[in-house]
Amino acid sequence: MKFGIATFVTDDGIDPVSLATAIEDRGFDALVVAEHTHIPASRESAYPGGGDLPDMYYKTLDPFVTLAAAAAVTSRIDLFTGIALLIQRDPIVTAKEAASIDLISNGRFVFGVGAGWNIEELRDHGTDPKTRGALLDERIEAIKALWTDEPAEYHGKFVDFDASYSRPKPVQKPHPPIFIGGNSDATVKRVIRHGAGWISNPFPVDVLASRAQQMRDGSGHDVPLAMFGTPLDPDYWRAVDDIGFGQVALMLPSVPKDETLRLLDEYAAKVADYRG
Repeated sequence: MKFGIATFVTDDGIDPVSLATAIEDRGFDALVVAEHTHIPASRESAYPGGGDLPDMYYKTLDPFVTLAAAAAVTSRIDLFTGIALLIQRDPIVTAKEAASIDLISNGRFVFGVGAGWNIEELRDHGTDPKTRGALLDERIEAIKALWTDEPAEYHGKFVDFDASYSRPKPVQKPHPPIFIGGNSDATVKRVIRHGAGWISNPFPVDVLASRAQQMRDGSGHDVPLAMFGTPLDPDYWRAVDDIGFGQVALMLPSVPKDETLRLLDEYAAKVADYRG
C-alpha cells in the first residue's frame, strides 16, 4: 500500500512548490489536493464533518494550478485531485487542464472527482442539486472523449458539443486514472458505470469493506481503491490494506512551512516504522 499526503493548499500555508518537493523528498507517493471554488457567506448545507466549517475551506488554491506547480518540481509522486468538483467545472476546459498536467508531469496525473456537498456553492455555478449526479456522469464521459478521441464529440442532456479538436492528449493511455468520491449506492453504481476507482473518506472499516465488495461484485473484477484524509493510525492502515486499498493519503493540516515540514518528518517516521 502506498502512502500519500492529502491537504488543503491555502493562501496562508506552505506554498505548493515547497510542499510538493518536501513530500517527494520524504518518500511519499502522492500529493492529493482538495477543491472549493468559493464558500458562499450564507450557507445552510451542513459540514459533513460536523460543527463549523473549518477555516481551510475558505482559503484553497485552485487544484489544477497547484498540481501544475507541483509537477514542475517533482519527478515521481502522483498528482491527485481529491476531489475536483466536476459539477462546478466546464468539462472542455477541465479536460485540457488535466491533460496539460499529465503532459507536464510525464503521466502522473490522477483525476479524483465528485458531486459535491455544499449546495450553495454548486448552485452559484448554475448546477441544479437535484441533477448533479447525472451532470457528473456526463462530464466524466465528455472528458474521457476529449482525452481519447480526435476529433471528439459528445451529445448529452447537460453536455453537448460537436466534433472538436482538443490538445494536448494525456500521456497516460487510454487516459489518466479516474477515481470517484462519495459513499452511497449511487457512488457504487457510478464507479461501476465508468470503470473507475473509488476515492473514499476515512470511513469506518466495516463501511469501507462493504462498499468495496459492492463495487467488486458489480464490476466483476477488482476496483482500484484510494483514500484521502487518512488518520495517523497504523492499526487503521493495516485494516484498509487488508480491504485492498492501494493508496492512502495522510491528512496534513494547512499550516505554515516550518510546521508543515515538521509534521511531514513525523509522518515519514511513522510510515517507516509501519513498513518495518
